Amino acid sequence: MTPAQQMHVSLVAVPGSLAMPVAGLYEVLTAFPVVAEFHDEVPSSPPFAVEIVGSTPGTVTAGSGLPIAVERAVADVVHTDILIVPAMAVETGWTAGQHPELVAWMQRAHARGAVLCSACTGLGLLAETGLLDGLPATTHWAFGKAFHEVFPKVELHLDEVLVTAGEREEFVMSGGAASWQDLVLYLIGRFVSPVAAQAVAKFELLERHAEGQAPYLPFLPDTQHGDRVVSRQQDWLAENFSVARPVAEMTGRSGLSDRAFERRFKRATGLSPIAYVQQVRVDQAKRMLEQGDLPIDQISWAVGYEDAAAFRRLFKRIARVTPGTYRRKFSPAAPR
Repeated sequence: MTPAQQMHVSLVAVPGSLAMPVAGLYEVLTAFPVVAEFHDEVPSSPPFAVEIVGSTPGTVTAGSGLPIAVERAVADVVHTDILIVPAMAVETGWTAGQHPELVAWMQRAHARGAVLCSACTGLGLLAETGLLDGLPATTHWAFGKAFHEVFPKVELHLDEVLVTAGEREEFVMSGGAASWQDLVLYLIGRFVSPVAAQAVAKFELLERHAEGQAPYLPFLPDTQHGDRVVSRQQDWLAENFSVARPVAEMTGRSGLSDRAFERRFKRATGLSPIAYVQQVRVDQAKRMLEQGDLPIDQISWAVGYEDAAAFRRLFKRIARVTPGTYRRKFSPAAPR
């Protein structure tokens, strides 16, 4: 494949970028000659021309302290086909306006037809362009609340690990820190071939998170909503989630009618009382699966479900994996 036929990929690096996704994306997108030695349908000529770009050429310091070499300033990148903003270190939310030259460059790249991508917290810089307003997106689940406060017009889907958006699917966003693997395999599958993506995944031992971010999501309910009646019931449920009729108990304790309590609870927490109970119980079941070897039927009983089959269905609906798969995935003592 000649240089003229290659797709140009710009990996954005700024102070605080994470070194692992920058290096991982770079190495996987340039690994085709090696992978081709083991797979006939993988092109031996690299289909991507990859370079690390930033505000100025030189070295920036990653969030971990490692140096990242920036090869070219974005002002000198007139054309790029794929633009990727990898994860950045974010401590207290997103501070807009730190890289106006990068935001303006991304807007110009989009106007010229580039595909704009983000991995993890890199979504913040991509969102500053305003191009994602009204569109679905994803990022690391822990970054979701802080992101929404700054960019309320972007529709976050934190249970998803990979989201595409735009009329020509020109926005591609991946979730947690390791989801750059899902992003790079998607790009290879889309712009080279699904066979090439599969071959690269096997060669590099990359893993797709087919179940999304749902198995990784802890339940972090809103308790700062200001409704003391609801917050008292939330506190009570945290200790009494396994009782037989928790919604009826909370309603009775609140002193409200059934309809009034449900309406008030949902307004405060964003969830109906029964959906909230289910989230609390599944979250507790996750902890028990991670930390011990109790049979799943006993865990079902311990969190409030006499019907173990119903518990398994609920668990899979919320976590997107079965309890057994969850235990194998996250328990340090689980057999491999």
